[in-house]
This record gives sequence, structure tokens and C-alpha cells, in this order.
Amino acid sequence: MRPGTDATENDLRHLLNEWDPIGVADEVADEYDCMLAPLLQRLRGGADQAEIAAFLRQELEDHFGLDPLGLRPDAMAVRVIDWWANAGRADGTSFV
Repeated sequence: MRPGTDATENDLRHLLNEWDPIGVADEVADEYDCMLAPLLQRLRGGADQAEIAAFLRQELEDHFGLDPLGLRPDAMAVRVIDWWANAGRADGTSFV
């Protein structure tokens, strides 16, 4: 699985839908697709947990109009970074 592949995007979509900060993933499976490419670009560029958390906070506030307090963007950033590090190991490559 390589960064940017359909499988990679689907896995990241799944993570975002599990997080589901606006509570609509059960009805709208692609609600968070606007974050896929920017997140993958940051991950491919070596973004760390703080950078991913800052991006998620900005998206929650600016794009979705939400107060990130209680939505735990920092915890989600940990999940994204862990997923990214482990996704490469699953097929013998490393993304980080």
C-alpha cells in the first residue's frame, strides 16, 4: 500500500469516519474526504503529531465551523500518525 493509493485513502477515510466529529458518518460516508488529500500530503512530507493536530483543529474551526474543544483533535492526530507508521509496515514499506 503506497501513500495516495485507493487503499490508503480508504483506510484514512475509515479513521476519519470513526472519529466523526460532526456525527454524520453513518449517513454520509465521504463527509471528511476534504481532509484526505491535505492529510496525506502532510504525512508524505513528514508532518509530526503537532502539525496533524493543528491541521485538524483548523479544519474543525474554519471548514466545519465547530469548536474543537471536546472533539479531541490531538488524540485523533495520534491515531493518524500511528496508522501512517503502521500502514507501511503491513506491506513491507515505510511511509515515514
